[in-house]
Amino acid sequence: MLAIIEAAGWPIWPIIIASVLALGIIGERLWSLRASEIAPPGLLDEVAREWKGKSVGEALLNRLSLHSPLGRVFAAGLKNADGPREVMKEAIEEAGRGATGELERFLTTLGTIASVSPLLGLLGTVIGMVEIFGALKPSGGSPAELAHGISVALYNTAMGLIVAIPSMIFYRHFRAKVDALVLEMEMQAIKLVELVHGERK
Repeated sequence: MLAIIEAAGWPIWPIIIASVLALGIIGERLWSLRASEIAPPGLLDEVAREWKGKSVGEALLNRLSLHSPLGRVFAAGLKNADGPREVMKEAIEEAGRGATGELERFLTTLGTIASVSPLLGLLGTVIGMVEIFGALKPSGGSPAELAHGISVALYNTAMGLIVAIPSMIFYRHFRAKVDALVLEMEMQAIKLVELVHGERK
């Protein structure tokens, strides 16, 4: 690996930094975007039992607020359960926007890395080509200098693509997962509103 880095020259360092950032974000998002942590199954049933048992109080609201993003959405709705349906829905929508922002954390950075990595590789390619042309002289070129320029060009192009392709795949995967989780939270929140306002048994 060190031999590759030495052959690729200094332009490879921004790509290596981008790859480390991408790996960190991918690992963090794989851990954080688990459905069981975002929208735990059975949470609506638990809240429904508490509501029907008339045991909704500060203790339940505090527990829900610390439970999960879906729990925070439920807590925001239940705090306004005594008001009109529209007020409850607005409170849920505000909490939902906050939860969505939390789910999308770091995804813009990952998408940027996926987009910029090929350009960093292209920059390395251009620098390698400049070194190749700089090695060409009327009296002939040095084979070592030509080989170094070719190494810089090819290694940087390859590394840029190696970083960009998985980053884009995971970015698309996480975007789809966030959309699915947000949809699930919206459906659960609608059921809670209907339950509280007597439209669902």
